[in-house]
Amino acid sequence: MATQDLLRSQAVEDYSKAIFSLESRSQEPVATSALAQRLGITPGSVSAMLKKLDELGLITHVPYRGVRLTPEGRRLALEVIRHHRLLESYLADALGMPWDRVHDEAEVLEHVLSEDLEQLIAAKLGHPTVDPHGDPIPSAELELEERATHSMESLRPGDEGLFVRVSDSDPAMLRYLAGCGISPGDRFTVRDRQPFGGPLFVLFGEREHAIGGQLAGAMHVEVDQVSRASEAGGQNEAVDGRD
Repeated sequence: MATQDLLRSQAVEDYSKAIFSLESRSQEPVATSALAQRLGITPGSVSAMLKKLDELGLITHVPYRGVRLTPEGRRLALEVIRHHRLLESYLADALGMPWDRVHDEAEVLEHVLSEDLEQLIAAKLGHPTVDPHGDPIPSAELELEERATHSMESLRPGDEGLFVRVSDSDPAMLRYLAGCGISPGDRFTVRDRQPFGGPLFVLFGEREHAIGGQLAGAMHVEVDQVSRASEAGGQNEAVDGRD
């Protein structure tokens, strides 16, 4: 059995978290190439680390397809994700750090957060269920509830609902939304959409914003009344952020 120190090394935690994220997107085994791209390293380096994760009992290999997390590996990934998202919430809500900066800080602190401090932070914040970007926070029992959402780019004029989640992969995008006064929890109405891949014109409160391209793809919403065209495509259960 692996020692606790080995299980809690930063590299092991980062790999477990990355595999969890990729596995959640497609429910398929995670290929070495996809993991290498996600982590920004060479496939050879990934292969060496996967061997270690296998020895630790955190992954299983699916022949010719990739790897999956074992129940132990999944628990480790969810624990790190809980640390990360609680830290993001604490930095943003308690310390007032802008939401485009909390991810990088949490990336460092997630590996050294003790369980006692985790519990204190959760209690201080009132046991939040989502982080500043709308990502769900795993419970203390390491259960994660993913809500089905639609990508903003899939919507049509007349659709309305709640903006619930945005990818934190691009800080500049988060700063743009903050400058527009848009954040998860805001209600919206799609007023119009330009043809040929053009932007949507979306009302948030009394202000209309043109939203298209990568921004529309990164924003995920819950829709009250979905047009038939929207229902046909664009539903998604997860946002691919960096944590």
